Amino acid sequence: MRAAPPGPLTDLSVPMQASLPSEEWSASRPPLVLVAHGSRSDAADAVVQEIAAGARAALPGTEVRVGYVDVRRPGVADAIVGLDGAVVLPAFLASGYHVRTDLPAQLVEAGADPDRFVVTPALGPHPLLVRAALARLAAAGHRVGDTVVLAAAGSSDAAAVTEVRTVGKMLAEALGRGVRVGFAAAAAPRIDALVDGLRRAGSERISVVSWLLAPGVFHTRIRDSGADAVGDPLGAHPDVVAAVVARYRAGIGAGTVAA
Repeated sequence: MRAAPPGPLTDLSVPMQASLPSEEWSASRPPLVLVAHGSRSDAADAVVQEIAAGARAALPGTEVRVGYVDVRRPGVADAIVGLDGAVVLPAFLASGYHVRTDLPAQLVEAGADPDRFVVTPALGPHPLLVRAALARLAAAGHRVGDTVVLAAAGSSDAAAVTEVRTVGKMLAEALGRGVRVGFAAAAAPRIDALVDGLRRAGSERISVVSWLLAPGVFHTRIRDSGADAVGDPLGAHPDVVAAVVARYRAGIGAGTVAA
């Protein structure tokens, strides 16, 4: 599948609220297929569906579908049935195996024309998601002076881990102080060990940013890490929906997608 160019990752100074498209642009919009990992948790599925609903509201007249690469239905092939083309947006916060290998392979297996099914970069990292994460952290009771940790699911894919560490740098820039990075699984350091080590080193209060899209086993591990404040997953925060719209709009010009 042809890939859309990545969006900016580090400019937090520009206005980031996605604006509605022009009437001319609206008339030629292809469908948007939002592809998430998939979970047995109905709460996780509800988040994905809420993000899709937000995208429909922000892009009136655009067909928005949801598919999953694993665990849950509909799968990717079912999500694109009957479409001549679409912008396919991986609803992942880093570009690991599922984004770079699994999703493209499933599209090929489904017979999707690579010129008409454009795969955008993963939803994250993106400055709008960083802003959403900071809002979740503030709502959880973060205090100025807290030691801040970014906690992600974790991955055995080195490129995905590097992207998470990039998010840590973005957060540090926004907060004006250092941010440590920990993981719920598959990568080191593990979040509970990191929080414990920081506590032993003298941190009085520790706030954790949850770099997850939806609740589930990973957020439970992060929540139970022993930190004083733990932000909720990003969920369908307005800035998450705005990031979806931004990725979709960038994908429009990356291929010959059908309206």
